[in-house]
Amino acid sequence: MLRSAEAYWVVGEGRGEIRGEQLAAPGPGQALVQALYSGVSRGTELLVHRGQVPASERERMRAPHQRGDFPWPVKYGYSSVGRVIEGASELLGREVFCLHPHQTAYVVPASALVALPSGVPAARAVLAANMETALNAIWDAELRAGDRVAVVGAGVVGLLCGYLAARHPGTEVELVDVNPAKLEPARALGLSLVTPEAARGGADVVVHASGTAEGLQTALGLAATEAVVLELSWYGDQRVSLKLGGAFHALRLRLRSSQVGSLPPQQRPRWDHRRRLELALALLADSRLDRLIDASAPFRELPAIMARLARGELAALCHRVEYG
Repeated sequence: MLRSAEAYWVVGEGRGEIRGEQLAAPGPGQALVQALYSGVSRGTELLVHRGQVPASERERMRAPHQRGDFPWPVKYGYSSVGRVIEGASELLGREVFCLHPHQTAYVVPASALVALPSGVPAARAVLAANMETALNAIWDAELRAGDRVAVVGAGVVGLLCGYLAARHPGTEVELVDVNPAKLEPARALGLSLVTPEAARGGADVVVHASGTAEGLQTALGLAATEAVVLELSWYGDQRVSLKLGGAFHALRLRLRSSQVGSLPPQQRPRWDHRRRLELALALLADSRLDRLIDASAPFRELPAIMARLARGELAALCHRVEYG
């Protein structure tokens, strides 16, 4: 049976490497998973890759099954899809999602695995963590039927937020991004995309997911009176400067953070993280979402891929890592 694996580690500022690992045989309640695909988070993972996790957040930012400590060396990631090949008889042979770093095979508690629902192929399931973030954001935004919604930043999370918001009755959703290349994936999801200059404003809910101070400033400028501006971007140790001398106070705007690590207060009495992840996976049963995965490479190329992503040399929405 499979008793060794390879994993991707961040070992220095802007540097990663593949290291060998020994695997124990799965014990009671455990499963051995052989990876099929994993996904790269362009936001959080690149901040980790650059060593930009603030010291105050290093414990809170630990991912499930992480090894090592920030800044490095650290094995970090949370979007793995594989097949159970040993242990956990109820899952044996099934394709599963796990919040696990990039690794060719791993042994985890069976409770850490969620079987892929019918209609969600393994190659698409790498979007599950992004969909979970977008779902949490929609809950945090307390979106209502008929709301005008602006989403600033048409990366994967922004596109998924727009996709979910548009499913609410009567909502009008506008994606805002400076990059015209985002128009095609937006259209694939049935969404309109405009530049910041062409955005209509007067939004009841604004979701910011661009990861830039300029984007957040744009988001504030699109909000209507008493509107919520929901901040999804995480900046690590970077400073963010805003101009709040305009209409921010006069319009009584509310700037609210959203973070996938915590369920919104109104969901906590009935929901847990597993139920949310199961829903996120079920929401991926739409072939149009394949358009969000626009680049792929073998696992062995991941150190070079991460370095190029960090330098801005790759413009992919979602980079899928392939095993096998």
